Amino acid sequence: MEDCFLDLEVDVNGEEVFVVNKRVISAHSGRISRLVGKSKGVTRRLKVIFNDFPGGAANFELITRFCYNKGKVIINPLNIFNLNSAANFMEMNKMVSKMDNLCELTEKSLEEIRYWTWSELLAALKQCQELLPRASSLAMLDKCLDSLIGRVASSCETSPSPSISSSDSSGFRLSCDTRSTESLKNSSVRATWWFEDLVALDTVLIQMLVRLMVAKNFDNGIISRYLFYYQKSRFASASVDEKIKIIETVVDLLDSLDVRCVSYKSLFGMLRVALNMNLSQCCRDKLESMIGSQLDQATLDNLLVPSPVGTSCLYDVNVVLRFLKSFLGKGVCCVPLSRLKKVSSLIDLFLAEVAPDPYLKPSKFLALIRALPDSARDSCDGVYYAVNLYLEVHSGLSEEQKMKVCSGLNYEKLSPQALDHLTRNGKFPSKSAVQAVASQQHKLKSLLQDTNQATSFTGCSSSPPETANKSSKQIVLYAKKFNLTDENEKLKAHLQGMQWRVVELEKVCRKMQVQMTKMMKSRMASHSSAKSVPKLCS
Repeated sequence: MEDCFLDLEVDVNGEEVFVVNKRVISAHSGRISRLVGKSKGVTRRLKVIFNDFPGGAANFELITRFCYNKGKVIINPLNIFNLNSAANFMEMNKMVSKMDNLCELTEKSLEEIRYWTWSELLAALKQCQELLPRASSLAMLDKCLDSLIGRVASSCETSPSPSISSSDSSGFRLSCDTRSTESLKNSSVRATWWFEDLVALDTVLIQMLVRLMVAKNFDNGIISRYLFYYQKSRFASASVDEKIKIIETVVDLLDSLDVRCVSYKSLFGMLRVALNMNLSQCCRDKLESMIGSQLDQATLDNLLVPSPVGTSCLYDVNVVLRFLKSFLGKGVCCVPLSRLKKVSSLIDLFLAEVAPDPYLKPSKFLALIRALPDSARDSCDGVYYAVNLYLEVHSGLSEEQKMKVCSGLNYEKLSPQALDHLTRNGKFPSKSAVQAVASQQHKLKSLLQDTNQATSFTGCSSSPPETANKSSKQIVLYAKKFNLTDENEKLKAHLQGMQWRVVELEKVCRKMQVQMTKMMKSRMASHSSAKSVPKLCS
């Protein structure tokens, strides 16, 4: 007798077929009522097939119990999202009676979320992520995430075991008490105790969680630490495709934070992990931009990134060039000089590391030298050292190619020692030596002018003659160290003439020093005798 009322078959996602009474189900479900209404007059058993029922067969069973139990059901954190999604799918919000409106019942039950324990909140979130991306769950999910963030923020600001309310405190504290009480006293641990609990969430939910945290001005430093923790924890059991999705999600979220709050070391660690992954170009650009914007924090080891698979070079010069482009950003004028100089020192070290690479093209090597403005370097000795190494390894370059590489040198910023080495260095093209000597003429003439001005000084201070003597010695040093080729005889004669004038200037300086010494001794003696005269009585 009872079987005659079972006149509707419902195939749920191919998992299970339920045989139910269509009148009972349609009384609560607008969808079933609409489907059955199209088959009036049909006497045989009807069949409905659902291929995308939220939550599958287990959820449909909850719905049938609600219908057969005359609209009564126990709603708790473990089934609230399942019931809500299934109710929206079955269009149970279109029924007349509010008591039978399961959608409204579940939404009203969510108002009690402040009384849920931490464990119940996590269980509800994990359940909800299985139902995404259904729009019907998003509003309820936002409330759930909002509650979670509130508890995390409260725990960071107050105590290791935050008390959300008097009713909830026991359950929430219980979930936290499994951690070491001593460890949680440390502020750093207190701020990160929730990391492990949220690792189980998928990337879609993580995106929603972090963006809501950012909107609520949550500490960007803690968010970035969590994202790095999430990436490392999920990688252990993830497939290649899952790893790519995780990296892209984490990079996208890190890019939304204040980059100054993001660990520079961790960014480079992520870059090395992602080297051989097929990441999207957008993801790579964001990661490299974050690294490049704070390149002055990097070390040489950070920059020694292996070249991509399939290339001959030892290190990836292109990625370093992109770092430099991001570092300079909107222009050199926007970067403090102190930061520029730190990066220039780092790049000079990098140049010396990549110079011996036989596969490094001259154009790439020169691009590295010229990537920074001339103002970033006080001295070009480091660049000269790297160029010398490069020409030694790449001895097969033509004169034209060698000159092109040498064009990155600022000869005026070479020390006398480096300049002397260059003029005697057979690896350098002869034209380079000529240019080096010619560029030093301005410095020599300037020093000579300073010396002439110093020797014309007549006063009691001894510092001008000392300055003149120092300047003259610098000129002699420059002049004596030049070992020029036959192509530079004219310049050589000019320098020899300057050297003769410098020798004469040195003689004048020495005479002035003797005179100044005598004058100072005489003044000190007269001053001493004046002090020894006794005062006269009045």
